[in-house]
Amino acid sequence: LSTPLFDNVEAGMNAEEEEISRSTPLCRFDAPACPAPATAAAAPADEVAVDAAAEALTAQAIAADGKVVMFALEWCEFCWAVRKLLNAMDVPFESIDLDSVRYQQNDLGGRIRAALRQRTGMATIPQIFLSGEHLGGASDVINAAADGSLALKLQAAGVSPRAIAEPRSYLPKWVA
Repeated sequence: LSTPLFDNVEAGMNAEEEEISRSTPLCRFDAPACPAPATAAAAPADEVAVDAAAEALTAQAIAADGKVVMFALEWCEFCWAVRKLLNAMDVPFESIDLDSVRYQQNDLGGRIRAALRQRTGMATIPQIFLSGEHLGGASDVINAAADGSLALKLQAAGVSPRAIAEPRSYLPKWVA
């Protein structure tokens, strides 16, 4: 409920929404849910095969000096938070949106995500890099902006960021 799309939606259901729920056999909130089908367990990160093409694309994307690259998802509110922060700081960046149409063919986005996980040991998105250095995810970058270390790294890479107040205000509202 933290995105702008839900600003006018109450946290709890009202009477009309409860009545709609009761009219739909598979979506009732007053009855137990059907058990989820069994699924195969995901392979551990060190067992996931990473293809050379995805690793090469990842390495090429992050290699340039002074370049900020964010591997992101278009729908992710943490990715939105980093985009807003970098834009407010006037920091040019490239966003590689792994769920966009460009990266859907042959699951290129998923393959790049596996390459990122192997490279960083982190499965979460976004992943942000500066001049090939992994800065971390959304919270890492926003906390670095708050303590001033992000500005120092950007300046060392030849990027002149604009100072902003309250970088943590860019995080989703529900993050305490």
